[in-house]
Amino acid sequence: MSTLTRVPQQPSSATRRRLRGLAWLMVRQHRAALIACAAVTVIGAAWMIHERGTMLDSLHAAGWPGNPASALDGDMLQRLDNSFHGAARYLGFLPVLFGVFVGAPLISSDHEQGTLRLVSTQSVSRMRWLLWKLGFALGLAVVTTAVLGAVFGWWWRGVRPVVSSDWLNGAVFDNTLPVLIALALFTTSLGIAIGAFVRRAVSAMTLTFFSSAAFLLVADHFRNRLATPRRVAFPFDGAHPAVLSGAVEVDQWVGTATGKVYGWGTCVSDAAPDACRARLGIVNSVWDYFGYDQMPTLQWTAASLLLGATALLVALVVWRTRRQAF
Repeated sequence: MSTLTRVPQQPSSATRRRLRGLAWLMVRQHRAALIACAAVTVIGAAWMIHERGTMLDSLHAAGWPGNPASALDGDMLQRLDNSFHGAARYLGFLPVLFGVFVGAPLISSDHEQGTLRLVSTQSVSRMRWLLWKLGFALGLAVVTTAVLGAVFGWWWRGVRPVVSSDWLNGAVFDNTLPVLIALALFTTSLGIAIGAFVRRAVSAMTLTFFSSAAFLLVADHFRNRLATPRRVAFPFDGAHPAVLSGAVEVDQWVGTATGKVYGWGTCVSDAAPDACRARLGIVNSVWDYFGYDQMPTLQWTAASLLLGATALLVALVVWRTRRQAF
């Protein structure tokens, strides 16, 4: 007589790796945002890599960098520049989109749909649920913008001499690392905070859109105040010194040999400009500028300020959510 022994089956690797608990809830609840971000990341990165290769092929075929950009065909340069700035415009929308479609409905939609009451009846603390929600939304913003910002920065560094935007322009400064990540984190946390107070998804999304857009417009005017500009003087109407290569002009003056400066328009409208400048002792052009080597300093300063604001908004969300009733 044979005895059959039942051998317990080992769970498959797929079963062991299956998401459970709050991880499953986050993916299930926000699968549309997860799929959209994955698609945007893959398609956007592939498109920019293709456009970069096409742009470099066209430039190399035209003789660049052996020939300076000024000697290349103007129509070709305009077409390539439009392609570059088209990608920059799309990237510029990302922080606002994260705030509106990921941040704003994150908590407000749970209030409307009653998910919060359901979660509160389970063996899950309110703080643990909130940390999972915040981590999922902010992590999604970081991964997406890190990949796209890195690829865009790689593209820009390869064609920097031939694009029309300087590095302090928002098309470059805001769309490369680390600023793009910090902007997305800020707008996402802003949307979360608005949603936590408003508790209505559509209203929160509308307020987040206008708040984020207004912030980005205002921030443009403070970019050149993130560090102290340098100053250089060189002979009036003379060649620019080498330190101005890749630099961004902040202000322009005219000055004397002793260092006294006047506004750049001094003597321009005078009947005898040369005599006017001689009378005042003006012999130099004076530039206030940011050198290309200052770009990391300005970007990390901007990112630090944005991350500090993000931390404050996250703390506000935690405080608000812990105090309010489900």
